[in-house]
Amino acid sequence: MLKIGLTGGIGSGKSFVAEILEKMNFPVYYSDPEAKRIMDKNPIIRKELIGLLGNDIYLEEGLNRTLLAEKIFNDEELRQKVNTIVHPQVRLGFLDWIEKQNAQVVFNEAAIFFETGAYKGFDAMILVTAPENIRIQRVVERDNMSPELVRARMSKQWKDDQKIPLANCVIVNDGKRALLPQIESCLKDIVRDFS
Repeated sequence: MLKIGLTGGIGSGKSFVAEILEKMNFPVYYSDPEAKRIMDKNPIIRKELIGLLGNDIYLEEGLNRTLLAEKIFNDEELRQKVNTIVHPQVRLGFLDWIEKQNAQVVFNEAAIFFETGAYKGFDAMILVTAPENIRIQRVVERDNMSPELVRARMSKQWKDDQKIPLANCVIVNDGKRALLPQIESCLKDIVRDFS
């Protein structure tokens, strides 16, 4: 089974590419929604986050995301500690999910594979890119967020020129180039390299 990571910065359209892959009958594991789910439900994560951030980090219905964002936004060390708690559990979830798949190729979609070093655990990496102004516009429209806040979030992720050398394939999602031919070309190249 070929394990391919699918990544891209905020607003790049990686989730849209993942949906296309699903329509092509490839299984896709979405790390970000899974991370949100396990941060609410996983007792190990809950205990460790309370130990790190205090009891008020959880509300009755689950993680207090607003408080978490406030605490880690300008504290890189704290953000890294939270990632160290959450990411291994998401990775275990992905490995469990793989066991249930009956496919030659599976995908894991997540924003920060390169930043965390997790990309090393995949056979190949596909990077989705888009011009910064388009990414900002997409996130403003999607999340009803100010352009300044989007830029601040973007500053926490690596720039595309840092990621491109580590990717096996780059898909440009600029609204001008068709995505399907790029996706098909990437898959052809990656499968050829591993056959």
